Amino acid sequence: MATLGSSYYNLADYFRSLAPDGQSVDADMVEMLMQLTPVVQDAITIVANKGTEHMHAVRDVLPSVTWGRLYRGIPQSKSGRSSVTDRTGFVEGLSTIDKRLLDLADGNEAAVRLSEARGFVEAMCQEVEKTIFYGDEITTPEKFKGLAARYNSLANPNVIDGGGSGADNTSIYAVTWAEDLTALIHPKGTPAGLHREDKGEQRVTDSTGAYYVMEELFRWSLGLVVKDPRYNFRIANIDVSNVQAGTVDLYGLLRKASYRLQARRSTKMLKPDGAPNPSAASEGRTVLYMNRDMLQALDALATNSGNGDNFVRLTPMELEGKEVMSWRGIPIRETDALLNTETVVA
Repeated sequence: MATLGSSYYNLADYFRSLAPDGQSVDADMVEMLMQLTPVVQDAITIVANKGTEHMHAVRDVLPSVTWGRLYRGIPQSKSGRSSVTDRTGFVEGLSTIDKRLLDLADGNEAAVRLSEARGFVEAMCQEVEKTIFYGDEITTPEKFKGLAARYNSLANPNVIDGGGSGADNTSIYAVTWAEDLTALIHPKGTPAGLHREDKGEQRVTDSTGAYYVMEELFRWSLGLVVKDPRYNFRIANIDVSNVQAGTVDLYGLLRKASYRLQARRSTKMLKPDGAPNPSAASEGRTVLYMNRDMLQALDALATNSGNGDNFVRLTPMELEGKEVMSWRGIPIRETDALLNTETVVA
């Protein structure tokens, strides 16, 4: 089984690098994030260059070049760039545990509080992952702009039409994570945007009177930047019921989308012998994201026996110590954040 990930600097590596720089990192919280959020296991994060916002340029026109000739000048030219500003948002939660419950914990107060913390971190993970795909500053200005809002038109060459027209549509995404391609952003001065603060003992009241709790604040400040949209794709309008009926050629859609992916020509995730390709680290990591229904359908189609010669289209690989499926050397992450109720992309 091929192994991938040892040479790739991702969000987990970033967390580990913070301690030497004097920034405190909550190891328990980081571990929970790595376990609970498939997308975050692959993503990298960079510091926003304007406080809570990040300004960057996207090249949309290449400069012109010319054949040279002796004793003739070279015309001046420049590339065309569009200035884009992406901003961060923050999701937060406040944990309160009855002090009397902790008093009964018999020295295991920390374990009780950590168990409660896990619930809050899992809820934040689900909200963040959903926003990475579906965040829209127009309809929800408190959130950051996600991938669907950027790949929202069939006029975009990196948006492939899956053919669905009803109300039970979903999408499959490929994202190439790298600092100069697609990355998460966080405000300067925060350890990757994460904040966990023990507020100590607090007095609270309800309809019957007052009691005391131990309070803990959780906050995650982050956003998303896509500096080169050619390195990602979205297969939209995938009719879920048709997929389950076996009438959608998912592999055909993946093949078509992969030829729109700039990373396909830049690097291969694996060498021909199945070993990791070290040069892929410089180009980031391309990962496929889909929900369990799409992955199950791909798995069902994975063995083709039409001519009596079986061959496996999905292959296992080890990614960050975990076994995942891959397609053409691209690892696949299963995420519950991708819905089966998407509106049609036109």
